[in-house]
Amino acid sequence: MRHRHGYRKLGRTSTHRAALLMNLSISLIEHGKIETTAIKAKELRSYVEKLITIAGKNDSNAHRSVFAALQSKEATKKLVNEIAPKYVDRAGGYTRIIRTRIRRGDATTMAFIELV
Repeated sequence: MRHRHGYRKLGRTSTHRAALLMNLSISLIEHGKIETTAIKAKELRSYVEKLITIAGKNDSNAHRSVFAALQSKEATKKLVNEIAPKYVDRAGGYTRIIRTRIRRGDATTMAFIELV
């Protein structure tokens, strides 16, 4: 049973799951809006919103922490310098999930996740 369990495993090992969330968050930061499965979008929301909160402090330690999570210089710069300052006065809720369609191959629910 998974009562009160903290995260979704997404059918992957822990390192694969970490790489998946890192790559999805880089894509979301670079493009502003991506389409993925609804379950991955829900898990990504938690990951990205924590990064935006950290980046909102806008100091060198926040920059280091965000880079450690993303491993992408371009995405880190964009998040710390452009995206996070927009949300300084906002207390969470930086992303929006919109369900779009049911994928034909495996009938899973697809969703857009975008920065508000």
